[in-house]
Amino acid sequence: MPGDLPGGVPGGTSGGATSGASDGASAGAPGGAATNRSRPPRLLPALAKGVLTGIGKHPRPDAALPRTRLVLPAVRVGLGRAASYARVCGYDATEPLPVTYPHILGFPLAAQLMSARDFPLPMLGLVHTGIEITQYAPLHPTDTLELTVFAGALRAHPRGTEVVMTTEARRGGALVWHDRSTYLARHRTAAGVEPQRPRLPSPTPRELPVRAQWHLPADLGRRHAAVSGDYNPIHLHALTARPLGFPRAIAHGMWTFARCAAEAVLPGTPTLRISAEFRAPVLLPATVSYAYETTRTGGTFQLRGGPGGRSPVHLEGRVETDV
Repeated sequence: MPGDLPGGVPGGTSGGATSGASDGASAGAPGGAATNRSRPPRLLPALAKGVLTGIGKHPRPDAALPRTRLVLPAVRVGLGRAASYARVCGYDATEPLPVTYPHILGFPLAAQLMSARDFPLPMLGLVHTGIEITQYAPLHPTDTLELTVFAGALRAHPRGTEVVMTTEARRGGALVWHDRSTYLARHRTAAGVEPQRPRLPSPTPRELPVRAQWHLPADLGRRHAAVSGDYNPIHLHALTARPLGFPRAIAHGMWTFARCAAEAVLPGTPTLRISAEFRAPVLLPATVSYAYETTRTGGTFQLRGGPGGRSPVHLEGRVETDV
């Protein structure tokens, strides 16, 4: 299953001024008609459906992608659920909204698309390999957002085929946030296949200076599931993770990204781009080190395992503030 499987959309109040990058159609969006929904799809039924519809699929990078765009026209963020999410992920406040939270709001739509019979990759076994978020204006817990989700592209990968899933958030018709997440379907490939997207070096040639050390409890997966809706059994308990190939429960990839973003992004930063690639799972409980170095346009960061930040590298990414 994908590395992060968040659930329902929180309730809340309306509000939010209009500001953003552009109005109108999405750049790179499929040309098919949009399907509006009055409420988010239920995540667990979508995941169960994805197990069944994935039977018999043979992923390949030249397959046709569905042109469907799913739209939730009026998502009320809500202060209570956003505050709970912020506490679990290490954000000091919910104003402005944590930059990673719209991903949580939009994933039920992505799960519905990926569980459809005409989606070319089997949903069971998809691995969340990377994410890039661009924010064009600060978001707030009182906002009402229009969310649009679509499958943007299939790409060859040395270990299989990747799909790019795009989530967009609009406020008052203006694009204020978008996320491009890549999910990998692993299968045999021809020798010498190169990835069709820029990748961060693996591993980073030089270890970054360690800024903090975090002790992650055994129940972190259950705590994150409660605020995100992602009850994938690999995150919940050793007993539920072992049948799926892990000796212990593993931290959600989106928790590791959100926790790093809480440190790397200064509160109130109006526009930014933050991206990361997931390198290795974090077995719980664990002690991990957050490393960061300032650059001319923002900074680079790593989440490393072991005392003092020694290997392995679980995640590495960058943040840019000149977008």
